[in-house]
Amino acid sequence: MNTTTLTVEVGTGPVTPAQVLAVAREGAAVTLTAEATAAIERARAVVDTLADDAVPHYGISTGFGALATRHIPPDKRAELQRSLIRSHAASSGPPVEREVVRAMMLLRLSTLATGHTGVHLATAHLLADLLSHGITPVVREYGSLGCSGDLAPLSHCALALMGEGEVETADGVIVSASDALARAGLTPVELDAKEGLALINGTDGMLGMLLMAAADLTALLKVADVAAAMSVEAQLGTDRVFAPELQALRPHPGQAASAANLTALLADSGVVASHRGPDCNRVQDAYSLRCSPQVHGAVRDTVAYALTVAERELASAIDNPVVLPEEGRVESNGNFHGAPVAYVLDFLAIAVADLASMSERRTDRFLDKSRNHGLPPFLAHDPGVDSGLMIAQYTQAGVVSELKRLAAPASVDSIPSSAMQEDHVSMGWGAARKLRRAVDGLTRVLAIEVMTAARALDLRSPLHPAPASAAVVQLLREHGVGGPGPDRYLSPEIETTDRLVRDGAVLAAAEVRVALQ
Repeated sequence: MNTTTLTVEVGTGPVTPAQVLAVAREGAAVTLTAEATAAIERARAVVDTLADDAVPHYGISTGFGALATRHIPPDKRAELQRSLIRSHAASSGPPVEREVVRAMMLLRLSTLATGHTGVHLATAHLLADLLSHGITPVVREYGSLGCSGDLAPLSHCALALMGEGEVETADGVIVSASDALARAGLTPVELDAKEGLALINGTDGMLGMLLMAAADLTALLKVADVAAAMSVEAQLGTDRVFAPELQALRPHPGQAASAANLTALLADSGVVASHRGPDCNRVQDAYSLRCSPQVHGAVRDTVAYALTVAERELASAIDNPVVLPEEGRVESNGNFHGAPVAYVLDFLAIAVADLASMSERRTDRFLDKSRNHGLPPFLAHDPGVDSGLMIAQYTQAGVVSELKRLAAPASVDSIPSSAMQEDHVSMGWGAARKLRRAVDGLTRVLAIEVMTAARALDLRSPLHPAPASAAVVQLLREHGVGGPGPDRYLSPEIETTDRLVRDGAVLAAAEVRVALQ
């Protein structure tokens, strides 16, 4: 796990997307502010008062879900909390990524800190301590329907607070939660009335994955502009179609930003200059080149909308029931339904598939001698003897086909559960899981386009590419991604380029030369 000296303070207000990333991916420690501490204690006082009331209160002195009509006597309420968490920690499949679980834990802690859930302060402190010590509950792939929140995933996190279940230590070893807590000098909590529900009724898993996907896509959209610019350049396309006065006729902000990037990336290109004279008639490039800003920009605007939804969700206190401390009461509600998050997760998967599809089409044009304007078939050294990058495009096409399947929305499905009490669910967790796979696939597709365009630019020698393109080509060559030549084992070069895209090196190389939006 990445570690950092950064500490994120969780107060009564929302955590920021940057703070979520710091905890999830950089291993930041977590503390509660004095304001949050006071809010938690005020809400707990309300719960304690209602627990002594002769009138049943949902989640405090009753069962849950379809069993909510049963009154639970005081001597059974601790057992009720344990039973809730143990029974709901029922996920199956391979463990999900550490960063997903850490994001989910932080977001649940943020809701606890609002003072609307009614947990004991010790419970909130222990959740923060698990994050600070790098103790990550093992949460498995399947189990959440995205309504009543991410019940099963969050139950595994709550189980660890009880000293039960499995966790992953900071150094990646799977151990029992009891052992991990003991080694860290932490004491498990015994959950009291209302605490079980407060720990598991949230959209935190799907929200955390949305925030990480949005961050990744923000960077990948710049890479997509770099890849498109390299493709336009190497395919002797025109940059005139990216002029700002043309974009202003259709004032979508993402389109304008992408077109400005393409214009800047293609500036000072000897390849573009070679066919920019008065006799140039290249004003009707294929759509995959000419319409890059329109598609890339639409994806940018989709990400921006998704972040708007995410920011609203970050500012929410999601639990059922919720504590209203000022009024001294606890009320049932439906704020746990994951629909708002699920919809944008699915929307992003659609946009990702289309962005990758356009990238694949630009790549394919390089390999067809009837469309690549003088380059050898498949960019091969000796066509017929050599296959060049023929199968790299197959790989790209296979990924794009998978992305189209992943674009089928999860949120249109609903399977009733809990004896029809929970008769409509969001499937937001599933939408988030497939979006993560889609973002991974997009990264690979863009990497293959960058690798292909780099080889094509080498084949345009002695014409000099734009400075940003040249910097990316040089980066690939320095890391063992070879230029034109006889066929060689290609998979390692694809994987290297994928890594250079994934870790930000391709984008950094371009941005040394050009400031991108």
